[in-house]
Amino acid sequence: MFKKILIANRGEIACRVIKTARKMGIGTVAIYSDADAQALHVQMADEAVHIGPPPANQSYIVIDKVMEAIKASGAEAVHPGYGFLSENSKFAEALDAAGVAFVGPPVGAIEKMGDKITSKKIAQEAGVSTVPGYMGLIEDADEAVRISNEIGYPVMLKASAGGGGKGMRIAWNDAEAREGFQSSKNEAANSFGDDRIFIEKFVTQPRHIEIQVLCDSHGNGIYLGERECSIQRRNQKVVEEAPSPFLDEATRKAMGEQAVALAQAVDYASAGTVEFIVDGDKNFYFLEMNTRLQVEHPVTELITGVDLVEQMIRVANGEKLSITQKDVKLTGWAIENRLYAEDPYRGFLPSIGRLTRYRPPAEVAAGPMLENGNWHGDAPTGETAVRNDTGVYEGGEISMYYDPMIAKLCTWGPDRATAIEAMRVALDSFEVEGIGHNLPFVAAVMDHEIFIKGDMTTAFIEEQYPDGFEGVTLADQDLRRIAVATAAMHRVAEIRRARVSGRMDNHERKVGSDWNVAIQGESFDVVISADTGGSTVKFADGSELRVTGAWTPGDQLAEMEVDLAPLVMKVGKISGGFRIRTRGADLRVHVRTPRQAELARLMPEKVAPDTSKMLLCPMPGLVVKLEVEVGEEVQEGQALCTIEAMKMENILRAEKKGVVSKVNASAGDSLAVDDVIMEFE
Repeated sequence: MFKKILIANRGEIACRVIKTARKMGIGTVAIYSDADAQALHVQMADEAVHIGPPPANQSYIVIDKVMEAIKASGAEAVHPGYGFLSENSKFAEALDAAGVAFVGPPVGAIEKMGDKITSKKIAQEAGVSTVPGYMGLIEDADEAVRISNEIGYPVMLKASAGGGGKGMRIAWNDAEAREGFQSSKNEAANSFGDDRIFIEKFVTQPRHIEIQVLCDSHGNGIYLGERECSIQRRNQKVVEEAPSPFLDEATRKAMGEQAVALAQAVDYASAGTVEFIVDGDKNFYFLEMNTRLQVEHPVTELITGVDLVEQMIRVANGEKLSITQKDVKLTGWAIENRLYAEDPYRGFLPSIGRLTRYRPPAEVAAGPMLENGNWHGDAPTGETAVRNDTGVYEGGEISMYYDPMIAKLCTWGPDRATAIEAMRVALDSFEVEGIGHNLPFVAAVMDHEIFIKGDMTTAFIEEQYPDGFEGVTLADQDLRRIAVATAAMHRVAEIRRARVSGRMDNHERKVGSDWNVAIQGESFDVVISADTGGSTVKFADGSELRVTGAWTPGDQLAEMEVDLAPLVMKVGKISGGFRIRTRGADLRVHVRTPRQAELARLMPEKVAPDTSKMLLCPMPGLVVKLEVEVGEEVQEGQALCTIEAMKMENILRAEKKGVVSKVNASAGDSLAVDDVIMEFE
C-alpha cells in the first residue's frame, strides 16, 4: 500500500480524502494557494506544499506546479478529488511518466468519456440506451433543421466539448433550431475552443439519475445503486438522494448493468459515474460518464457502507475488488443538501466574506457505514445518521476565487420519510453567519410537497420558484408551534431579568402567564402553565400544546420539543421578542403582555425606505464597467453596469425607463451589498 498520497485539490473534498487516508494509515500531502494558507485541508494534512497565487489557473490547475509539489513531497500517488485536474488526461499522463499512481481511471478512459460525441458512440456500441440523435458533424443551420425534423421536436443542440450548461439550446421548431445552432456553435467556440455541435431528442418530464460504478484493473466491475440528482439550478445539482424514489428494481438493474458494460468497454478502473436522463415512463438514456469521484458520493456510501475513496486507493494500488455485485445491498435512504455561499434572496448571487459563526449540527453515525466500520471520526451512534463534509471553519473566509460550496450536509434514515425529517432538523440546527447562504432555500425544498412525494423533474426549481426564492410562509400549525416555544422562552428570559435586577424574591410568581405572540401577521393570545418538566400553553380557542427544552437566554440555538416533535430554531434578539429562523422561514416574533399588545396595535407601521429610484449593489463585488452617465435616458432592460464577484461578471440592467440623476461609483470601486451605485429622476 502507498505510504504517502498527495491530494491535488482543496476544500471539503481534500478533507474528505484525508480522512480515509488517515484511516488507512497513509500519510497525506496538501497543496495550497496563497488564499488557502490557513485552509482546513492544509491544517488536516500531514504535510502541505505551497503552489502559487489564488487564481486556480495560476496554482491548482497548473500541472507543472502540482508535479513539483509531488516531487518535493515524495508522494507515491495522487488523488485529484473532483473538478480542477480530476478529468485532465494530460495530468494523468504526466503522473504516469513520473511513476506516480493516479487515483483514478486510465488515461484512455478519461479521453474517450471526455468527449460527448465519442462517448455516445462507445455507449451505443456497448449496448447502452442512448437518446435518439445525430452525432456526426453538422455543417450549417439548414442541416441542423433537417436533422431536427428527422429526430422530431423538441430537440437539444449541445456542444460536443460542453459542460455546465454552456453551448446548450432547446428547439421546439425550425426557427429555434436554426437560431439555436448558431448560438450554441458560438458559445461552444468561446467557452471550449471547440465549436462542434450535435443534436439529440429533448426528453420531456426528465429526471437526472446516475449510477455509481466501481471497477478494478482485473476486469471486475460492479454498480452500487443510483443517485437521484433532479433538483438542479442552472444545471448545478443542489439536492441529491440515494436511492431514487422513482426507480423500481428492474429499471435499477438494467441501468446498473448497462453502466458497468460501458465502463468495461473503455477498460475503466476506479470509481466512476454514468449519468442518465430518465423520462416519466422510466425510459432511460445515457448522458455522459464522469471519470472521477462525484460531489454527491456520500449518499451512496451511506446506503451501501462502501467507502468509495478507500476503494479508489486500493484499485490504484493494483488490488482486486473485495466485493461482488451480490455483496451490494442498498439499506435505508440518504439525502444530501449542498450548502453554498450564495444568497437565495438575491437571485442566488455569490456571497463572500468571513464566517463569523459556523456551527454544523453534530455528526451522528448510523446505518451501513457504521455497520461496515467505515464511519469517519468518532461520532456517537443513533437511529439516524448526520454527516457533514466540509472544508471551512468558524473565522475562516469564503474566497472569491473558488467554488462557493461550503459543505455537503447528509442524513441517513431507515426510510425516505425519516431521512427527510432528520435533514429538516439538521438544517435548522446548522448555524452560519457572516455571509449569504442557501440554507433557507434547501430547507424550503425539504418541505415542498413535490419533493416529499418524490415527483420532481430537472425543471423543479425553475417551475416552483419562477420569480426566485422569496422566503417561506409557514402554515398555521407551524406558527402555533413557534408561538408556544417563543412564549415559553420569553417567560424564561423575563424570570432571568427579574432575578438579575433583584426586583423581587419570588420572581417566578411575579412573571405573568398571559401573553400575546405576534408572528407572520398573525396574533395568538396564550396562557402558560409552567412546571418542572416544561410548559403547557393554552390558546384562546382552547387548544393546548406542550413545550419542553433547555433554552437559556443568550443561546443562539433553541432545541425544543412541541408535543414531543422536535422544533429547532436559530434565535436572535430583537426589541420585544426574537428573530427566529426555522424551516426556511426568517421571522420576527414579538411576545408581549396583553396590554403591550393592545398598544402595539395602535402604532403606525414603519414604512421601508423607497429604493425604487436607486440601483443597489446586489452583492459584494468590484465595479468593472459603468455603461451610462448622468443625464442619460435609459430603457427597461438596458445594461447599467457590470459587477465582478467570484470571478463571474454580473450585468445589472434597468428595471424600467428613467433618467440617470447621479452616479456614486466608478470603475475599480469595491462595493458592499446595498451600496447605491446610481440614482434616477
